[in-house]
Order: sequence, then structure tokens, then C-alpha cells
Amino acid sequence: MLDALRPFLVYFALVIAIVVAMLALSWLLGQRQSRPAKDYPYESGIVSVGSAHFRISVHFYITAILFIIFDLEVVFLFAWAVAVRENGWAGFIEISIFIGILTVALLYLWRIGALDWRTQTQRRQLHSLQGPGGVTNIAPETGGRS
Repeated sequence: MLDALRPFLVYFALVIAIVVAMLALSWLLGQRQSRPAKDYPYESGIVSVGSAHFRISVHFYITAILFIIFDLEVVFLFAWAVAVRENGWAGFIEISIFIGILTVALLYLWRIGALDWRTQTQRRQLHSLQGPGGVTNIAPETGGRS
């Protein structure tokens, strides 16, 4: 039993030793003096002016979640592509259902506007430009002619 665990224990001991060595070297070689400049938020070599706190649009979070979901889809597709010959028709039907569900999810997200980056003001302006039947009434450009 112990012979089977020996490689794992050696690996675990080496990982712990490396982590302890890195922390010890950082503590030994690191700077100890405190300077007022250490308390400033630092961005690209420029000391920031004003408050560093601001609200981030929820669209960024939605985009990140959508990216993670569809990125995981790609992982499953790669795994399926590796074993496509072994899976046969059953695997093909399963992956077709999987892609179909994700396509329906993407269409739903598109329909509810999760992929729309326009602001409320831009949406109202576009809605006011639309005429009957959803056709946008924008005058064609004259090419600089009056």
C-alpha cells in the first residue's frame, strides 16, 4: 500500500518544499522599508488622480459568463472529436442534441437582448427611427452634396 503512495508523497513533499523555499526567499530578499508611494494605486506607471472606484457595466459580467459557457462547449466538442469513431451514431446524436440545446440558448440570449451593447438611450433613438414594419427611416447620405 505504501509503495503505491510513495510517488504521490514524494511529489507532495517536493511541492511543499518549493513553496516554502519561494516564500522564504521572498521574505529574505524583499524590501522592508515602507514608503508613502506604496499606498498609492498604480496603473501603467501613472499615479491615479481621483477615486479608483467606479461602477462597471453589467454587460461585462454577462459577456464573461457567456464566454465561459460557450468556452466549455468547445472543450466538450474537442473531447467528442477525439473519440468520434468510437462513439458511432449514438455519440453523433448526443452531440447534435448538445449543440442544438446550446444553439437554442444562444438564440434565447440574442432574443432577450443579452448580446445587445446599446444603451437605453440608443435603443430609444433606434426605436423612434423605426417606421411601420420595423423599417428604419434614415435618409440616405447625399455624398456631401446639398
